[in-house]
Amino acid sequence: MNDTKIVFATGNVGKMREIRMIMADLGIEVLSMKEAQIQTEIVEDGTSFEENAMIKAETIAKELARCGQKAIVLADDSGLEVDFLNKEPGVYSARYMGEDTSYTIKNANILERLAGVPDEKRTARFVCVIVAVFMDGRSYSCRAAIEGQIGYEEKGENGFGYDPIFYVPEYGRYLAELTNEEKNRISHRGKALEAMKEVIRKELGL
Repeated sequence: MNDTKIVFATGNVGKMREIRMIMADLGIEVLSMKEAQIQTEIVEDGTSFEENAMIKAETIAKELARCGQKAIVLADDSGLEVDFLNKEPGVYSARYMGEDTSYTIKNANILERLAGVPDEKRTARFVCVIVAVFMDGRSYSCRAAIEGQIGYEEKGENGFGYDPIFYVPEYGRYLAELTNEEKNRISHRGKALEAMKEVIRKELGL
């Protein structure tokens, strides 16, 4: 196990589970903000996924430095873009209809707004941007997406957020119906993390 640590700027348990699975072969310990004992308010006021990911990463990097901790900081900003809804909810995916609103309600709202809309106009994608801030202050970003459609109902138990309404034509199933291995191979976050892993390997000479 490499002595270097990675702190991922999230408190989302489902997301951390995915991240650890994908990053496992790096041999670097990956900590959540809570596990790194970092408590700070992050104001995500960017207008793009890139801006918000950078805001999160730089905020946590500064807090780690203030506490005398050394780690690579990773942060992601991701969201769902529904073409028929002018790419809503987009960068506001987590705050759509209010941060405390359950995804069951958020998903039901999107399905309702697309009632009667035919398959060919239900196109959507998940976008993920991951930013890394290294200990010397340099930063990198990786962007990836997965294309699909908004389905007609919630399906599947193996996912979180908008996964249960996102239909993946190449698999003929909803994202929340895929196994962890299938999902990590094709998902926006999985692809962005794989790209970031290569950046980290190169930087650390792994």
